[in-house]
Parts: sequence; structure tokens; C-alpha cells
Amino acid sequence: MDTPGAGLGYLRGYNDALVVGLARTAPAFDRASIAAATGLTPQAVSKVLARLTGDGLIEPAGVRRGGVGKPATMYRIVAGSRFAIGVHVARTGVRLVLTDLLGTVLSRSWAPLPVDFTPGELLAAIGTARTVLFRDGPVDPARVLGLGLGMVGPLDHANGIVRDAHRLRHWHDVPLRELAARELGLAVHLDKDVTAGVTAEAWRRGADFRDGVLIMVESGIGAGLWLGGAAYRGAHTNAGEFGHTVMQLDGPACVCGRRGCLEVLHDAAVARGDLPHAARLLAVGVVNLLQTTDVGHVVLAGADLLRHRDVYLAAIAAAVRLEVPRADWLTVDVSVSALGSDVIAAGAAMQVLNAVYGRPSPDSALLGGGRQ
Repeated sequence: MDTPGAGLGYLRGYNDALVVGLARTAPAFDRASIAAATGLTPQAVSKVLARLTGDGLIEPAGVRRGGVGKPATMYRIVAGSRFAIGVHVARTGVRLVLTDLLGTVLSRSWAPLPVDFTPGELLAAIGTARTVLFRDGPVDPARVLGLGLGMVGPLDHANGIVRDAHRLRHWHDVPLRELAARELGLAVHLDKDVTAGVTAEAWRRGADFRDGVLIMVESGIGAGLWLGGAAYRGAHTNAGEFGHTVMQLDGPACVCGRRGCLEVLHDAAVARGDLPHAARLLAVGVVNLLQTTDVGHVVLAGADLLRHRDVYLAAIAAAVRLEVPRADWLTVDVSVSALGSDVIAAGAAMQVLNAVYGRPSPDSALLGGGRQ
């Protein structure tokens, strides 16, 4: 039997998140603009604004005078009212960032990982790096909304499970989201590294980045997909295994079990010192991906790529310009992430912010465990 008013708490949380999500995109706003954008009644907006002001999430920012009638009170987001931690799990170490409510990186830290690290070793390294993170950027721990993990795949985002991460022996069906929440005492959001990265790019670029991909080259190759204005994860939430698309039927064996994958061909070219060929292989893969998805943006990232950014950028830009049919019509913007080595960790933190204070989405249910 339903309890009268049982849905009221959910409705308040939904409306609050809706307003904060919009407030993040505007330097200042008033009640009327929020009502127009959300469809909420002015009375409902007033209640939301009062709650958010009381919680310290927004604050008055003067008044706007516009002719006849009472001046409108303006509000703005309080960036330092809440924080999120983002983690990029690479095969050699973990990078952590602390962001404010606007997604601005306030501090960062790094901890090394042993070769072929275990789940326990990963969580210990995150704990160590978190200590440094808070030392360099002191905040009230109670204002940290959660921790986002950008992890090597294959990965079951829906259930928070890492499934046979490539080149890591100890990661068969590991419930990392649950383990991390219990060990770290925080709500945890787990996603693929590349999906976290493309989230950061979409956050930074705004509405113009409706359809795009982030190509990451860092001890492997992956693609984060942003389609129709949202992260695309696929039927099993494992989309993005771009490096494991076959380019040579009789090619060398790949760690994924197939032969002639883009990743193994690319890595072989790098190993023999033929960087132009490695970049050319990646460029062909990108054009194939564009032919499949028809996105308008390609963003390049990853430590291995950034070390030779000019070579990769030139090869991919040329391939897009010369090999995409009707490139005059099917235009694609090719760039290197301005967030550099922070892109995955920053994106993981932004996913936490999106899940808690943003337009409500299925991600909201994925912040499991810990405290908020």
C-alpha cells in the first residue's frame, strides 16, 4: 500500500537536480527563466530556489530591473558548495582530481600501480592518492558528493562490474563499484575510461557537442561515444572497444582473442619505431568509425597519443579531409582535448555531478553505497 506523500521526496530531488543542472550553465538566472526552461510553476521554482539557497548551492546575485513591476532577484551557483572526486585508472597508476560543482579541477594527484595490479592494490592506491588530493585542496569531506571511476574495459557499467579487463589478469567479473564504495566510504560511479573522457568534452563544449567521439590511445585504444546529446554505452553498457575492430584478417593475435585488431597493429608499428604508420592505422580506424556513426567531432586524448600529438592530429585530420566521402558536406571537427591528461579523471568527477545535480537520468541510480 502506498504511503500518502511517499513520492514527494523524489519529486523534490528531481526538481532540485533539474534547477541545479540548468544553473550550472548560466552565470546568473532568475525565477522566470528557470520556470520557462523547466516547465515548473513559478511557485514550485520559488520553493526549489529557497531549498537550494538554504543548502548553500545557490546564492542571490543582485536584482535585474526591467521596466514596470518588481525587480527580479538574480541567483548564481556556488561552485565551492559541493565537490566530486574523479579517478582515471590507467595500467601504470591512478590519477585523481578534485572538482567543484562547475567541474573545475581544483587539485590533482597520482599514485603508481604494480604491474598486473589486483583490485585490492588499486583501492589502496586510490586511498593513498586521495590523501594527497585533500592535502593539496582542503575541503569539507561532507561536501564531497561521490567518487567517479574511469576504468579499463570491458566493463559492465549497469551493474558496476569489471569483466575481464584487457591485459589485467585479476579482473574477471570484479564488482568494483561495490568494493570501492565500501572501502572508500563514498558513493561511487563506475564507467569506462573513454566514456568518462567524452563526458568531460561534452560538459566543456556544451550544446554544440551533440554527436562526437573521444579517441584515447594509452596502453590500448578506445573510443568514448556521445550520440544524440548523451553518452552511448550500448545494450550491455560496453560500447567503445574501438581498438578491437579487425583491420587485417590474417593479422597478429590480439589480447582480446581475435586477430588483426587495430590496437595490435598500431602497437606493433609503435614498437618498431614506425610512428607515421601507427598514426595512419589509427586514422583509417577513425574514418571507419565516422562512416558508421556520422559524428561531427573527433577529440584525441591519452598519454601515448599526447606524446606525439602533432603526428596523430595531422594524420587523422588529413584522413578525415581526404577519405570521408563528401567531406564538404559531412564536416568533422578534429581536435586534441584541452584537458590533457586530466580528461578521464575530470570526466569521471563530472559524471558524479551529473548523477547527483544535473538533469536526472538513468545514471542517478548508479551512485551506489557510501554516504552522500
